[in-house]
Amino acid sequence: MTQSIRDMSACFSLKDKVAIVTGGGGILGRHFAAGLAQHGATVVAADLNLANAEATVAAIEESFQIKTYAMALDLTNEDSVKEVVAKTREKFGKIDILHNNAASKSSSLVKFFDTVEEFDMEIWQEVMRVNVDGMFLMARQTGKIMCSQTAGGSIIQTASIYGIMAPDQRIYQGSEYMGIPINTPAVYSVSKAAVVGLTKYLSTYWAKNKVRVNTITPGGVSSGQNGVFQDLYSNRVPLGRMAEAHEMVGALVFLASDAASYITGQNLVIDGGLSVW
Repeated sequence: MTQSIRDMSACFSLKDKVAIVTGGGGILGRHFAAGLAQHGATVVAADLNLANAEATVAAIEESFQIKTYAMALDLTNEDSVKEVVAKTREKFGKIDILHNNAASKSSSLVKFFDTVEEFDMEIWQEVMRVNVDGMFLMARQTGKIMCSQTAGGSIIQTASIYGIMAPDQRIYQGSEYMGIPINTPAVYSVSKAAVVGLTKYLSTYWAKNKVRVNTITPGGVSSGQNGVFQDLYSNRVPLGRMAEAHEMVGALVFLASDAASYITGQNLVIDGGLSVW
């Protein structure tokens, strides 16, 4: 007897799903929010800068005629996290997807790019409060709701290539972003490595409740770095270039969807092959 082959096309749809995207007004966040919305999800773009979140919503609605929502979110404030999650559940009755995406590079870019030897501990703690503490708070609060739902849910957390490998310090000679000399500080690598660890922990902790937890790890995304950096970085990448922001979206949609129903605790690296060399 010939076995039937399941039609998988519907598994990639996010129709009737409710999603929160933290950092929804950011460089990557606005693409992530748009991608989820295009695939059928009702999306809440949450951001510390409400105007940026509202700009994301306006762009999605203008481009795709899809109703999207904006909320203010301060990940360093537990009450703010609880409010966004509670309002989302109250408005839509459930939360199916959390993209735990927001991250901070500090309020002072100059201090953020300081040397290891001179790095300011206040900046270290400021970054950690968002990239680690805030990530945990958001996952914890949303996970509680997903655990109470029959269908569970999917949490996808954004790490970084420098959370799984060390930066090549040689590529920063002459490299700038917005006119400022750049590097990858230790606090960024450490905080992003913690995201991967949190994902693994929560994936096993909540598996019994049908809550899947995965990580996406972007490589370098072209976003205003000078030509020196772009060239030096691209020379390290097998595909020979930096990523474009939209190239991160497919991985998120996949992990959020039922097509990834048997995937949890994993880290999907989107780096053009950088970590292979």
